[in-house]
Amino acid sequence: MVFRMRALAVGAITCAALLSATASAAASYYIQPSLTAAAAAALLNPSQAPPGVNNYACTLSAAHPRPVVLINGTFANMEDDWGALGPILANDGYCVFSTNFGAQPGAFIQSVGPVAQSAKEVASFVESVRAHYGGTQVDLVGHSQGGLIAEYVTKSLGLAPHVHTLVGLSPSTHGTTLDGLTLLAGFFPGANEAIVGGLCAACYDQEAGSQFLAAFDNPPIAQAGVSYTILETTYEVVVTPVGSSFINESGVKNKYLQSSCWNDTIEHAGMPYDNTTNRLVLNALSPSTAKAPNCWISYPLLWAVQQ
Repeated sequence: MVFRMRALAVGAITCAALLSATASAAASYYIQPSLTAAAAAALLNPSQAPPGVNNYACTLSAAHPRPVVLINGTFANMEDDWGALGPILANDGYCVFSTNFGAQPGAFIQSVGPVAQSAKEVASFVESVRAHYGGTQVDLVGHSQGGLIAEYVTKSLGLAPHVHTLVGLSPSTHGTTLDGLTLLAGFFPGANEAIVGGLCAACYDQEAGSQFLAAFDNPPIAQAGVSYTILETTYEVVVTPVGSSFINESGVKNKYLQSSCWNDTIEHAGMPYDNTTNRLVLNALSPSTAKAPNCWISYPLLWAVQQ
């Protein structure tokens, strides 16, 4: 047991070092190695942003001219959803921002309120970030419900002229089943009680055929002038059927992770902690510096830590 714990600790340190390989000399923020580790950290302070996130002293650069706003998934808060990708982006020189929404401030379980109301909260936050940087465009990266909210604020709340790039990590674009969301709840302590107690309006809004989706889920979802990349895993178990995250419209880049790394077996909840996913996000945000994911070293180490 002691040997196994030491091996996992070494793996976590090695993984964090690999993920930090692109860090600039000016910043080297700690990267959480897994969703489990990030959730444990978030339990201590659910309102805390991940390292490097919400740094209003960050200055935009020629390499990274737009702030990036990260949008949580259902039940997640900004610390446990973005404990890896937030610091990775900050280490790479991006100005990164995120906020909790859709629940009482300070609650561990977030993003459970009505999606339309949560989207208004997110849109207001995006506008505050834009105002801080003189009205510049932003890039949006959303996971699960966060991806749907990114799509919604861009299409339905008029943010399209202010959004340059939108990246969705398995967004619930066309809805899913309540069974899938119940499965997702198992990753977050207390989330099942939210479903059973009828406290998860977001769950019902994301059910396929819901009133919310009936009003939103009609073409065109993709808005002119916005670059869309939708990432999905063939091991998807929450937003089902597999592939239903995709926006099948002209100009949208729909991509399975396994088309880049066939050996990637990451599922829905772990996507923001998956090296393949995070490299493809970086590629979408900066196509001119795109690199192929390392499928043979980084990913297996990260998977060992997650297990």
